[in-house]
Amino acid sequence: MAKQLVLILGGARSGKSRYAQDLAPKLGSRVAYLATAEARDDEMQSRIANHRAERPADWQTLEAAQNVGASLARVQADVVILDCLTLLVTNVMLAAGESDQQSRVNDEVVKLIAAYRAGNFSLVIVSNEVGLGIVPENPLARAYRDLLGAANQQIARVADSVLWMVAGLPMRVK
Repeated sequence: MAKQLVLILGGARSGKSRYAQDLAPKLGSRVAYLATAEARDDEMQSRIANHRAERPADWQTLEAAQNVGASLARVQADVVILDCLTLLVTNVMLAAGESDQQSRVNDEVVKLIAAYRAGNFSLVIVSNEVGLGIVPENPLARAYRDLLGAANQQIARVADSVLWMVAGLPMRVK
């Protein structure tokens, strides 16, 4: 099977990660899970533990809060789930200076795409669509919405398929 890039978008708790985990074994037998979450509080630690428990034991697990392109360059798998672009953008923004956020997020996404293109694996990227609600009231939240929206668009342009999750059901966008 030829490698492919799949972007799975949706709201919080829409079934994105579950769908990615169900899809990955259909794209290849050796699956790697690249997690971008950082356990900054008890609630996030619990979420991470729950996600780990849901994954098959034979899946390779990688963790990279940033610089996922470097992790992808080292992966030994047929398919990689990157879960999620949403937190990757958060991590890059928090590490960057306020004036450098846009270039740092763009650079991260460009390197992610380059690593996929150079690799020999399918890539399933999970991301939230946060631009459907009201305009956020503070500058950081507006910048986050804008940068994540731009990152989602960059990935969608090069993706072989884009899926939109609604109540656990996938809708094909591309």
